[in-house]
Amino acid sequence: MTGPLLLFVVAGLGLIGWLTARTRALAQSAAAATRPAALPAQNAAFVALWTVVPALLFALVWMAVSPALVTASALADPAALSLPTSPYERETILNEARALAAGSAYGAFFDQSTRLAPAFAEAGERYRWIGTALALLLAFAGGAWAYSRVSPTLRARDKVERGVMLLLLAASLIAILTTLGIVLSLVVESARFFRLVPPVDFLFGTNWSPQIISARDPGATLGAVPLFWGTFFIGAVIAMIVAIPFGLMSAIYLTQYASPGFRRWMKPALEMLAGVPTVVYGYFAALTVGPAIRQIAVALGMPYASSESALSAGLVMGVMIIPFVSSMADDSIAAVPTAMRDGSLAMGATTNETIRRVLLPAALPGVVAGVLLAVSRAIGETMIVVMAASGAATITLNPLESATTVTKQIVDLLTGEAEFDSPKTLAAFALGLTLFAITLLLNIVALSVVRRYREAYE
Repeated sequence: MTGPLLLFVVAGLGLIGWLTARTRALAQSAAAATRPAALPAQNAAFVALWTVVPALLFALVWMAVSPALVTASALADPAALSLPTSPYERETILNEARALAAGSAYGAFFDQSTRLAPAFAEAGERYRWIGTALALLLAFAGGAWAYSRVSPTLRARDKVERGVMLLLLAASLIAILTTLGIVLSLVVESARFFRLVPPVDFLFGTNWSPQIISARDPGATLGAVPLFWGTFFIGAVIAMIVAIPFGLMSAIYLTQYASPGFRRWMKPALEMLAGVPTVVYGYFAALTVGPAIRQIAVALGMPYASSESALSAGLVMGVMIIPFVSSMADDSIAAVPTAMRDGSLAMGATTNETIRRVLLPAALPGVVAGVLLAVSRAIGETMIVVMAASGAATITLNPLESATTVTKQIVDLLTGEAEFDSPKTLAAFALGLTLFAITLLLNIVALSVVRRYREAYE
């Protein structure tokens, strides 16, 4: 039985358990002389949870365990005796055999894959039915046990709430464990990289040429300073030069000058910029902004300007993060107590002076937090720099020259055909860990500023 069908059957059993338990609870409630400890719907939910949750948990565990069981069963087949001893070739043949057995491949490069495919298909079908039978058995057993517990004295509400709380806890732990898994994978692979390349050479080297790696000194061509500079120059300088003025001025206009009707449609329209897919921004930067900047530069007497320049990527990235700055600044200015604004106006200050000398200083922590969050968003952007920025790792202050970023180099390093254990490929994990640490630090600073700002006016 397939996964969706099993899920449908288990859900159906849960519905049946809910209906039968509710019927029994209603009958017991009508016959009881005292008030029941729980409502009929709560008894029904108790039975439904015990029917569905154990079966689904087992199905998840079985999905993780069964592939290894299928592989072990297929390797016990006589056709597996001809497999090569090389781990790479052996795994390639097994993957082809799995694809043939699943029907996702229409041919195989190795003859052994064709001979092994029936064994994989047979083992997969056998373990699929075993898992289905065990899951349905658990659903029946859990539902029957819970149904037998239904009585006027059963405190089903407490048990259901405890079960829901455990489900919510599991959901929150999944997010935490996923983050820990990402961090651990970056740390482990980065540690392998730093065993090959000294951290000092990587973090402070100025020559980035991963295509040319010396076997004796791989760190000589894996200096990441040009990447860090390009990321900072595009994401934290050029993009912020665009995002901060436009975002702050739009927030000031919407909160202090715009009519309620204009603000009602203008603010959502501005925030829609954050919902545009970044690949669209990338196409716009590569096909429109970049060539336009080059034409303007050539007209001004700069014939060597590149269409894949830091300026084109930074300008479009700045437009993309305007909503981050504008939204935080808008909320911060609106959160300033009205008495401060009214008091300034009552003392004879103009609206302009009130904004400059009262509202902005009071809202400055929130504005700074918005800027820091926007910077962390900009330096982690991938698609715009992949499509609009160059791959040339240079240290330059000229925005019309080519530049690259950490995210673009990660994409380039992981989309080639280099061996996974090579310094070139492992460098992507070291770059990812460095970028993760930088964005985490920026987010911590921004959240601490927001927390301090909220405490000031609550």
